[in-house]
Amino acid sequence: MGPLPWIGPALLLIFAVVLWPAVEMVRTSFSEIALTGMVRGPAGLDNYRTLLAEPELVPVVLRTVVWVAGIVFFTVVLGLLLAQLLQQHFPGRRVVRWLILLPWAASVVMTAIVWRWMLDYFYGLVNGLLTRPLPLIGPVLDGPVDWLGQASTALPWMMWVAVFVSLPFTIYVIIAGLSAIPQEVYEAARMDGASAWQAYVGITLPMLRPSILIATVINIINVFNSFPIIWVMTGGGPASATDTTTTFMYKLAFVRNDVGASAAMAVVNFLLVLVVVLVYLRIVRKRGMEV
Repeated sequence: MGPLPWIGPALLLIFAVVLWPAVEMVRTSFSEIALTGMVRGPAGLDNYRTLLAEPELVPVVLRTVVWVAGIVFFTVVLGLLLAQLLQQHFPGRRVVRWLILLPWAASVVMTAIVWRWMLDYFYGLVNGLLTRPLPLIGPVLDGPVDWLGQASTALPWMMWVAVFVSLPFTIYVIIAGLSAIPQEVYEAARMDGASAWQAYVGITLPMLRPSILIATVINIINVFNSFPIIWVMTGGGPASATDTTTTFMYKLAFVRNDVGASAAMAVVNFLLVLVVVLVYLRIVRKRGMEV
């Protein structure tokens, strides 16, 4: 018997879940789709022309780049710091490590709903705490703020929720990398007179590069396609001020009933993710990181 009977089911699953939907997405982007979902016939590049004519497209793409870059940067930096902390020996370390998993194990929709209520203008915990007199400094805010009703505050709060949800996976990937570093290397560095900072820069960070690379690439893909946080907390509003390519794609299909343009946006979104990941991999290869 060859290997096909063993890997055949996995290949069929990959085809059914990944390849076939991708082929259908591309095919739909070049088709004219009726409101009923029926394919009327080929549309050529009309769906892409319609998409490029959208005045919101450029702001949405730029906002998506800011969304992805900001979330991934702070997730990796905070994940690196917290992983270093959780790698130390202290009472209750195992319990703390388990608790770190909660934001990742919980439903993203549930987490977004909780934060939406916490940021509510009238009943939110955040406004309640910041408008309450504090010892010595008094209230931080003179009155409640509509955190999710304006883009200047809604987007940063949603980015924080996305970081909060993404941190557990990132922390555990980096902890795995830290656990794989031989302690003998640090002992040799100490015998050579290296300080703690020199050991961290010269040993820890270089040997963590594969873990940081994996965490960054997976976070880029996940955050680029993030939908529940934005849709639950603001629905892309106010107006479309917090839309990213994913929510914009949804609105094209289910609000404007333009499935063809939505499929074209899906293709563009896939290409954007691919370009960002390839650029990142090229940068880290030039800097000598292992891939």
